[in-house]
Amino acid sequence: MAEAIQKKLQSEVEKYQQLQKDVSKSMSARQKLEAQLTENNIVKEELALLDSQNTVYKLIGPVLVKQDLDEAKVTVGKRLEYINGEIQRYETLLKEMEKKSEQHREVLSSLQQEFQRAQGQAVGKV
Repeated sequence: MAEAIQKKLQSEVEKYQQLQKDVSKSMSARQKLEAQLTENNIVKEELALLDSQNTVYKLIGPVLVKQDLDEAKVTVGKRLEYINGEIQRYETLLKEMEKKSEQHREVLSSLQQEFQRAQGQAVGKV
């Protein structure tokens, strides 16, 4: 009986470890998005300082291409919307993962107690 519980416990530990890896990856991706958000907000602020007399360039591969100021502002605005949406998506995902993680911790705790009781009964029989 203790062996079956031990196998189940090992399986749950592996699932929990995988979930923690996924949480770590999602946190890393969210941090990258936060950095992009900050960078794009700075670009938006800089574009707001310009008037129609200024020239704006966009880097496409190794080439700087002239771009209309209004077009650049719209592009940055859309990029900010997208980044904010992705951040929200990752926050929701992380909350769901945290709930799953808590459930796994509870299952692991109960399995450990069950395993210890089974070991105690096995020792008592010997």
